[in-house]
Amino acid sequence: MLRAFLFVLAMAGPAAAQQSEPPMDLPRMGEILAALDPEAEFNGRGFELTLSDVPVLIIVDPVADRMRAMVPIRSADGMTPEEMERVMQANFDTALDARYALARGRLWATYIHPLSPLKKDQLISGLGQTVNVALTYGTLYSGGAMSFGGGDSQDIQRQLIEDLLERGQDI
Repeated sequence: MLRAFLFVLAMAGPAAAQQSEPPMDLPRMGEILAALDPEAEFNGRGFELTLSDVPVLIIVDPVADRMRAMVPIRSADGMTPEEMERVMQANFDTALDARYALARGRLWATYIHPLSPLKKDQLISGLGQTVNVALTYGTLYSGGAMSFGGGDSQDIQRQLIEDLLERGQDI
């Protein structure tokens, strides 16, 4: 049974890839981001936009075929060992595709992905998760894409991702 399932997956993969989206590049990313935030701006190395009142910076390196979305959360100064441990735990189980990261004395929410294979829905979901990770710092520490239990806050976080996916639907 498992062998048959794996065979079907293997056969569907190449066919699905042939009908897939074009490779992600700066113009395509700009089109998607403009659907999410009509005031998104290209700044030479990437984009700046706002999602749910949260500033998002996206750095793109086409030569290295990488992209990184980042949201500043707070100064890393004064973070307790318990807070550091909690963000590391979240990176393992609740941040999902987004991650907490430390750089230049700040705690960031980040989403990092190879550029050209990035699909529209992956980008949109990754941005939503990154914003959710920033918004839930200090409480749920969650990307919000999956719900592992009851509670209103998880549904609210998932709603952000659903709203962003809907805005990007026609691209």
